[in-house]
Amino acid sequence: MRIYEGSPRQDFEEVFRSIGAHLDEMGMREVLLVEIEDGFLVQGLVIEGATGSWSDAIGQVRKETLILRDDELSAFMDEGMARRGQGRTTQPDNYQSALRVIGRYLDEGHPRDVFFFEQEGSYVLRILRVEQTGTRHELVEFTRDDIAQMIAGGPVLRSPANPRAGASPA
Repeated sequence: MRIYEGSPRQDFEEVFRSIGAHLDEMGMREVLLVEIEDGFLVQGLVIEGATGSWSDAIGQVRKETLILRDDELSAFMDEGMARRGQGRTTQPDNYQSALRVIGRYLDEGHPRDVFFFEQEGSYVLRILRVEQTGTRHELVEFTRDDIAQMIAGGPVLRSPANPRAGASPA
């Protein structure tokens, strides 16, 4: 999904927010996300057959792999925009907020070729920077506390006093 190479969707923040909402809906955990030519490959763990009782089995953990192509992402984004402003949903918000703030971070530097994985609420990203002097990979880590702090700072970034507030919905 080469976001900055002519794609009509020009920001990671909105794309990642939409992917996060979809992952929350699925109940996926411990995700791996790789940017591919026409979308993203997402892999994670899903628990099936879990029950609410302490004495019952936790269920079966299985790995699931999704390929989210541009047209699906477009539909996720449109659905997300339509839901906004209608009050809080009962859907859990684990990845939607976390991936939104990671997307906002990425939008600041316009990287190419994004790869990241999550482990217990922390994220490690490998991004490709294209500069006048050539290309280089960069590793970035966000701890659980970093993500919580970035999410808490979101309202300030969306305030009318912030000159970037209208640049990208947060």
